[in-house]
Amino acid sequence: MAFTHVEGKDAGRIVVYALSTCPWCRKTKALLDELGVAYDVLDVDLIDDVEENKITPELLKYNPHYSFPTVLIGEKVIIGFKEDEIREALGK
Repeated sequence: MAFTHVEGKDAGRIVVYALSTCPWCRKTKALLDELGVAYDVLDVDLIDDVEENKITPELLKYNPHYSFPTVLIGEKVIIGFKEDEIREALGK
């Protein structure tokens, strides 16, 4: 799949499912950048239909509403831009 790795300090597994046009997704990525943590991001609207069909079942497992951003920090799932929850999950 077409995840992009963003370099930073290793804070465990962090995955962001996003849309390139979503302001809340941009805020989430900016927060993670500000915190200096490494994460993997997938802008779902920029992948082809074949890739999206592969990723959809996995994303639905975490977020049945298929909304964005969907952030996975370790085993915690955060749906939407929730700065306090993201900071808490990262211990920041």
